[in-house]
Amino acid sequence: MASSAAYPDADENLEAIITRIEQKSRKIETLLKQSKPVEALKTALEGSPLKTRDERCKSANWIVVHRALMAIRDVDGMFNSLDPEYYDILMKYLYRGLSTGDRPTCDQCLKIHEKLTEKAGLGCILRSLADTVNTV
Repeated sequence: MASSAAYPDADENLEAIITRIEQKSRKIETLLKQSKPVEALKTALEGSPLKTRDERCKSANWIVVHRALMAIRDVDGMFNSLDPEYYDILMKYLYRGLSTGDRPTCDQCLKIHEKLTEKAGLGCILRSLADTVNTV
């Protein structure tokens, strides 16, 4: 599930959040080695620390999501197996990726953004930009 259920409290111990992100990172690397980039992306998006304001946690999770995003080669195929519950959080991370200014990251984010907008509609963009509580 792509919710913040794993991070219910914004004041939760930050070290515990970082530890979970590190565990998630190891799982993603295993999935990528097994040539399962969509599963890696789902894992990266699950339990994102949306409510924390700590930039260290947000940056650590972005690195994990970025690794999974950059491994996606078949964007159409990705959306055939990515559940709609992931769309809004994915859109937030795409905007974070675009804000980096890194050319390969921006290119990948724009490709995915185009397909995500086709699949999820403009509401996905509006929800991701209007939600200032759950940030990535």
